[in-house]
Amino acid sequence: MKAIVGDTYGSTEVLDFREVDVPAIAADEVLLRVHAAGVDRGVWHLLTGLPYPVRFAGYGVRAPKFPVPGMDLAGVVEAVGDRVTRFVPGDEVFGIGKGAYAEYARAPEAKLAHKPASLSFEQAASVGISGSTALQGLRDRGRVGPGQKVLVIGASGGVGSFAVQLAKAFGAEVTGVCRTAKAQRVREWGADHVIDYTEEDFAKGQQRFDIILDIGGNRSLSDLRGVLTEQGTLVIVGGETGGRWLGGYDRMLRAPLLSRFVSQTLGTLACSENSADLEVLAGMIEAGQLTPAIDRTYPLIEAGEAIEYLAAGRACGKVVITI
Repeated sequence: MKAIVGDTYGSTEVLDFREVDVPAIAADEVLLRVHAAGVDRGVWHLLTGLPYPVRFAGYGVRAPKFPVPGMDLAGVVEAVGDRVTRFVPGDEVFGIGKGAYAEYARAPEAKLAHKPASLSFEQAASVGISGSTALQGLRDRGRVGPGQKVLVIGASGGVGSFAVQLAKAFGAEVTGVCRTAKAQRVREWGADHVIDYTEEDFAKGQQRFDIILDIGGNRSLSDLRGVLTEQGTLVIVGGETGGRWLGGYDRMLRAPLLSRFVSQTLGTLACSENSADLEVLAGMIEAGQLTPAIDRTYPLIEAGEAIEYLAAGRACGKVVITI
């Protein structure tokens, strides 16, 4: 099969488009004929091996343990393992697997759901990690509810595009933070207010928020606490500084420690990939509460360009690779 392969850590220059073997599946896995695959920041981190702790999290210290990149995917079931009960060959599915930038990929049954008939494969491939992250950040960590005021930092990105819509679906008043060129799209996704960070510093405003979902920011904890209500909740999903050792993740280490000494809840989120949340997202999509927002698509052979486009911060919504 044709696949994108990165045998060493580095930039997109290490990627090669070549023939590789179709992956073998375990008893609890599904083999998919991939139709589309999503691009997210995690792909960049696993490609570069940065920050360094990524390499010690089971992905290979000296070289990538999984040389074919990509996790988000959508496609048709080709074969199933002996213990798989929810899917049969021919089913159209979406979710999270390994080696998605290829004609065939494997995925655990526990990280897949049936694709809503209303969605294209490209739309479905954008949902898995970004949609689950937004859902868990707001519902589980933020405990968002009707009438609450939610601030989404990084509202124009992949996770942000889902977070704005989900917060509105949960009845919240949503403020999104993004740059000028992306403000209109964020409004179209349902944001009640948009702060253009090139013109206005949200940390200096008078508004206070019940929940802050910080997806792509790098503001200090003191700045974020300053715009939280007294009993507010901060959920840090990410933050990029480019550092090779912590890369901005130091805030994620300090937030829960500080939370013990203040009235506000300061926490982080590591997405738990599971089929139950994928089914929740699918149900909201079918109910018209949620629509995947695709910025642009690339053919498989141009996967490197797709990753670079996302890493440069140019995407508004999701970037997807078609196969």
